[in-house]
Amino acid sequence: MEIQKIEHIGIAVKDLNKSIKFYEDVLGLKCYKIEEVKNQKVKTAFFKVGNTKIELLESTDNEGPIGKFIEKRGEGLHHIAFGVYDLKLSLAELSDKNIKLIDDKPQEGADNLDIAFINPKAANGVLTELCEAKK
Repeated sequence: MEIQKIEHIGIAVKDLNKSIKFYEDVLGLKCYKIEEVKNQKVKTAFFKVGNTKIELLESTDNEGPIGKFIEKRGEGLHHIAFGVYDLKLSLAELSDKNIKLIDDKPQEGADNLDIAFINPKAANGVLTELCEAKK
């Protein structure tokens, strides 16, 4: 697996609009995209910080992954995402190494990305996402 960069850092929030206001008014960042990803049951907002992005995640369904995360742990850091050159190949390599995956094949993600998650138990408690820009 060849990692190209830290793609983004995902942060779970209860109120996307309130959180956007903080990032814009207090931190001086500019939200460049808001998008709903129905299959992930989430609404996202993106900010660029150098070559990395911050992704704010608001649940659209309390039974979705972000809704459950916030209920259990509250708002805060949700995941780190790494950009890879070949997501399918990366997942196959991880599977060959017996790394526990949440997604064994790419899923549609936000911001024109295909995504897959590594189980946090396999990554020292950190939810790790792998991303590849759609071709």
